[in-house]
Amino acid sequence: MTPARARLSANYRNLALWTLQGWLAMFFIAAGYAKISEPMINLVTLLNWPAMADEAFVRGLGWFEVMLAVGVLTPLLSWRVGRPVLLVASAGLLALEAVMLGVHLLGADWSLAAVNAALLALTAPVLWFRRS
Repeated sequence: MTPARARLSANYRNLALWTLQGWLAMFFIAAGYAKISEPMINLVTLLNWPAMADEAFVRGLGWFEVMLAVGVLTPLLSWRVGRPVLLVASAGLLALEAVMLGVHLLGADWSLAAVNAALLALTAPVLWFRRS
């Protein structure tokens, strides 16, 4: 591969990864904000699992999701400082998505399980390709 072609390929990969990071941040900021601000009755209606959890846990999970989402975007401020935060946030999102995939599968919430599987497919490449 020529050096020009390698640079072009790296640029496209970087653009794709930033796109995925933006989508992840938007999704988890919205999901976290909903868990923080919505009445529990609405969350139970939409998600089912909050009926089995303490309200403080659900609200805390919302704050955790928002913090991880912001962490995914920290390299916008500084690559040297933000990259480790991005890697930790991506790993945290990957773990959260895997756990929630299991929760949704056990609860037979197939559509929510599919959403978590899609989120896993978006997060894994961010963690994999940003680690180097």
